[in-house]
Amino acid sequence: MNSTPSQFPSTLNRTHDPAATSWVASAQAAGTDFPIQHLPFAVFRHRDSQEGFRGGIAIGDQVLDLWDLTRSDLLDGLALQAAEAGAKSSLNALMALGPKAWSALRHAVFDLLHSHASAVVQQKMLLCLEPQAEVVYSLPARIGDYTDFYTSIYHATNVGKLFRPDNPLMPNYTWVPIGYHGRASSVQVSGHSFKRPRGQVLPPGATEPVFSACKRLDWELELGAFIGPCNALGEPVALDQAEDRVFGLCLLNDWSARDIQAWEYQPLGPFLAKNFATTISPWIVTMEALAPFRTPLERPDGKTDDLAYLRSEANTEQGAIDIRLNIGLATEAMREAGQLPHVVCTTSYRHAYWTLAQMVAHHTVNGCNLQSGDLLGTGTLSGPTLDQAGALLELTQGGKVPVSLPNGETRTFLADGDEVVMRGWCERPGSARRIGFGECRATILPALI
Repeated sequence: MNSTPSQFPSTLNRTHDPAATSWVASAQAAGTDFPIQHLPFAVFRHRDSQEGFRGGIAIGDQVLDLWDLTRSDLLDGLALQAAEAGAKSSLNALMALGPKAWSALRHAVFDLLHSHASAVVQQKMLLCLEPQAEVVYSLPARIGDYTDFYTSIYHATNVGKLFRPDNPLMPNYTWVPIGYHGRASSVQVSGHSFKRPRGQVLPPGATEPVFSACKRLDWELELGAFIGPCNALGEPVALDQAEDRVFGLCLLNDWSARDIQAWEYQPLGPFLAKNFATTISPWIVTMEALAPFRTPLERPDGKTDDLAYLRSEANTEQGAIDIRLNIGLATEAMREAGQLPHVVCTTSYRHAYWTLAQMVAHHTVNGCNLQSGDLLGTGTLSGPTLDQAGALLELTQGGKVPVSLPNGETRTFLADGDEVVMRGWCERPGSARRIGFGECRATILPALI
């Protein structure tokens, strides 16, 4: 495996300057997800048009249209090449270009949006902006494959206790990043609705299954990672080069039918319990934007003796990222009363047992070739306490302890009409501007009759 030096972990540069401001006024608004230090990517078009989807970059409450930007005379060289790749109906071509091209475009756009940009530049850039309130989003990439991992030891232990009280954590967990291949075709962008799944379930006390609509529908609070440049079949990606293969991160909800899952998962793992829907946020947050929020990999068991291909000084010192996450629930009755989603969990990606780099390195160590636009899920990102549990299965202790909502309703699992909203952000007072992920939202419809 290649062992040449890498830029992992990403170093800070002028685009991370917390004092930098933009001439786009909304980029300075308190609590904005999209300051000039951020500049995430999405695929969008105007809400009331039939125009083609194309790539864009968020700044404040605006979207910078990459197609319009390429038609200006404001970019050249590698930055222009990257913008042209990003102006297509998916970001796959941009993802394939790699970190140097991504960074060139990010730095160029940073300069064009900076308060110090000339009046002429600002006027030209104004022609490339669309209000986010007036656009709709598409999936940011053509997703060829989707792999979901299981990187939270707290989630693995909490779930294990429900089914194996005497042996909650399987012995391989602390040695190997566990994952399974999910269904790419049912990944949808935030804002969609989906029908409650159906399948075989084994009722309590029964000896034969029945065909039924899922009665134990759950969410899973995760992050998704989009793969950038591919690796050739048979060529593993070394740990300290692994993040050079990651274009960026998004929010991900891995919906789960727990009653279907309980019957089908032995011996080959999830199938119909997972393949009916996965929701992701439209915005992809680049690894460069996340550089100020690096943190050491800290494990509750203190384990440091990973196998050699999963171990490096850089990964141990700064392989984790402090991405704050929460999940809110709004029932149909709450929305009719004008109530906002009630936050039931707040946690952080820094609690993950396995890092993003370890996920990529393990996925490819056997020669598996990842493709540009492939999606990796982190698995449910539960933290060390129950209020940081990233799934209802954990929060309600298997459906035994209902979650109470502000209007007096309760939930053990999700009901028809429920809307689930995930949010993510990075914040480190005094050293960086807040970097937000936007939201990941979906609503549950009744099952087919």
